[in-house]
Amino acid sequence: MEPRGQAPKTQAAAADTQKPERRHLDPKRVLAAMGPGMVAALAGADAGGVATYSSAGALFGYGQLWTVPVMCLLLIVAQETAARMGCVTGKGFASLIREQFGVRMSTLAMLALLISNTTVTLSEFAGIASGFALFGIPAYVSVPIAAVAIWALTMSGSYHRIEKILLLISCAFVTYVVAGVMVGPDWGDALNATLIPRFSTDPQYFSVLVANIGTTIAPWMIFLAQSNVVEKNAHAEDLPYQRIDTVTGSVVASAISWFIILTTGAVLFPAGIAVNGAEDAASALAPLVGPYAEALFGAGLVGASFLAACVLPGITSSAICEAFGWERGADRSWQEAPVYRGIITAIIFLSAVIVIVPNVNLFGIMMLAQVINGVLLPVLLVFMVLIAGDRHVMGSFANGRIWNGLTWFTIIAVVILTIVMFVLQAMGM
Repeated sequence: MEPRGQAPKTQAAAADTQKPERRHLDPKRVLAAMGPGMVAALAGADAGGVATYSSAGALFGYGQLWTVPVMCLLLIVAQETAARMGCVTGKGFASLIREQFGVRMSTLAMLALLISNTTVTLSEFAGIASGFALFGIPAYVSVPIAAVAIWALTMSGSYHRIEKILLLISCAFVTYVVAGVMVGPDWGDALNATLIPRFSTDPQYFSVLVANIGTTIAPWMIFLAQSNVVEKNAHAEDLPYQRIDTVTGSVVASAISWFIILTTGAVLFPAGIAVNGAEDAASALAPLVGPYAEALFGAGLVGASFLAACVLPGITSSAICEAFGWERGADRSWQEAPVYRGIITAIIFLSAVIVIVPNVNLFGIMMLAQVINGVLLPVLLVFMVLIAGDRHVMGSFANGRIWNGLTWFTIIAVVILTIVMFVLQAMGM
């Protein structure tokens, strides 16, 4: 480890003297840059996210729609900072943590990330099983097939091919928008609830709010956003294009979450139907608005879960290998990167096996993953804001006061909400 403030020379050094001049954006380069931010943001709308947003709508109607634009802004801050660090330094988040804070802190961060991402991956397979169950396909059939497909895709050896396939899969999220329109919501009331905060004295309202934050800004998304930029070999001069990708992905992902809350808030809340999992939200729509909405919701659940399950094992393995200097990358063979491919295989296999165990509490695992994410997020955000604000590392691309302020606000807010969540849980609320 090198002393803090004396980080090895990176692209930031060149960026100080060769910062690109402002010029018109090239439409072709805008399209070429699209992908990392979109995949990172959309992967967050996974099975746990669908369950959380559905619960918000079912329990409080439109009462938490106002949180969506707030979460969108905070997501943009986190994603843009991660992408900027990747472009300027040419290194992943795990590598920067090791260089700036040492092996011990890096080990703790990677252990927490491994536990968190494994539980989240498990919840993705639960979402796949639940989604296919709506079409009459049992878990012992759908899960093994999905596991093989996910493993084959992550082992395909081409990041660009993987990214294109994942972007194609993400089209399934359109189903949530279609379902939201089909239920015929009160658009005026929904807009009012989005612009004007609505609060409730119900302790569960606060717990769901905490869960919304944890699922919107998941710790692994920071690693994913930065790793994807590095994988695409983006540099400082590519920042304007990566920012467009980051903002677009965050806005689209937030729109999806808005429509999920809208749909369940318009249908399940008035009917008094509680949601104990993402599959409950889908099946509950059938008798109320017809089988097509159920099919659309189920298809979106499968697509969301499959997308995140493709992303999580790879980003986990990549971060761990990066932190300890082991070979990594989808283009590396088993002989070149045995640890990288071994971790991916182990996470996928373990998750698939547990999901098909009879009577396993899948919803409990999903909630546990959100709690772990909530605890880990502030720690990683502190690492991120300290690195992004260090001019020895970032040069002239270091965080400004506004960006630093927004990041610290996010950290403090998440810490306070996480503490309150634990207090409420301890009180049995």
